[in-house]
Amino acid sequence: MAESLSHKWGQILGNLIQEFICETLQQLADEHGFYLDYQKKRKARISKKVSWQDRYGNYHDLDYVLERGGTEETLGLPVAFIETAWRRYTKHSRNKVQEIEGALIPLADTYSQLNPFLGAILAGVFTQGALDQLESKGFKILYLKYENIVKSFTSVGINASFNESILESEFQNKIEQWKNLSTPDINNIKNQILSLEKYQIDKFMNILEQSFARLVQQVNIIVLHGLSQQAETINNAIEYIQNYSENQPKFAPAIKYEIDIRYNNGDIIHAMFKNKTEALKFLRTFV
Repeated sequence: MAESLSHKWGQILGNLIQEFICETLQQLADEHGFYLDYQKKRKARISKKVSWQDRYGNYHDLDYVLERGGTEETLGLPVAFIETAWRRYTKHSRNKVQEIEGALIPLADTYSQLNPFLGAILAGVFTQGALDQLESKGFKILYLKYENIVKSFTSVGINASFNESILESEFQNKIEQWKNLSTPDINNIKNQILSLEKYQIDKFMNILEQSFARLVQQVNIIVLHGLSQQAETINNAIEYIQNYSENQPKFAPAIKYEIDIRYNNGDIIHAMFKNKTEALKFLRTFV
């Protein structure tokens, strides 16, 4: 079945918004030394998709992940998970926010010790109920309104608005106009979006920055020594603990490293490692 011109025009708008979002997030990542992952080729993963696994073994395909210590070859620690969506009509907005929740909430739970930022950048038309639903689950939202997206296209002489009653010939005209735009024209549209939505964009980016610009106040480290003991019954376990000597030899092996990083805003990152190498690798991502 041939793709409708209305669908094609909607994709053009959606792709432009994705480019705008990616460029904006990349600039922020560069400023703070983070790696921005999005759908592209990367040596650290097999697929072009950005996919993260939750504690239950499920994989979630994501739009953007900001990583601490990430490189082209190595996956870092998640600092922020950000999903995006473009919708022209409200009828599917509730389903989309539920899809975003389903992807990010299990990951937020899995990486709760890192306290990652959860963000949703929505563009077009979404109901207030859909926005409220995301906010109630702890998401920070950047909402780029349909009216301002349409207005940004007027700077290059294109009427980008559309609805279900517009003729295919009108969509064809919009698409032809788009094809004739130069790179400076497209950049002009992006700059118009940035200008028209400046307050909302600045607010979202400031909250995102605050989530990882906090200062370390204290780092608590506990190195646990001893040998693991297995008991077949509760009574055997009670007997072992009752008879356990707390004055163990100093050469007992280290079996676990627990690290608490406390920030000046009250946040705490708790991490646990089985060996020194992994504990050091974790701490060095903050340097």
